[in-house]
Amino acid sequence: MRELARSAHAVTTSALCIAELACAFHRNYREGLITAKIAAALRSQFLEDIRAKTWLLIPVSDHVLHQVEVLTRTLPESTPLRAGDAIHIVTAVETGFNEIWTNDRHLLAAAGHLGLKGRSIRPTR
Repeated sequence: MRELARSAHAVTTSALCIAELACAFHRNYREGLITAKIAAALRSQFLEDIRAKTWLLIPVSDHVLHQVEVLTRTLPESTPLRAGDAIHIVTAVETGFNEIWTNDRHLLAAAGHLGLKGRSIRPTR
């Protein structure tokens, strides 16, 4: 993920990622995977990256939320879709992107229904 982000001029995503990353940092701290000090450093780095425009955040508007509602009407019954994933998909479409990068299998499965090419980010070990 870091390597991919470094190769791009900026990473564009929904502003929803602020809440998602805050919760992810907290979950990793709560589960004992990182210390409070590391969680604070990660939060600080992320907020600095936003200020430096390394991350370009697209606001979650009423229009985006209404488009999520429209999206859910067209999905096949077998396609799982969580609200956060739908917001990211609609944000990408509304911003004019033709692909979306994620490590989330549900988001990847749903992306094609709006004409987005789902690109998988696999964690390296």
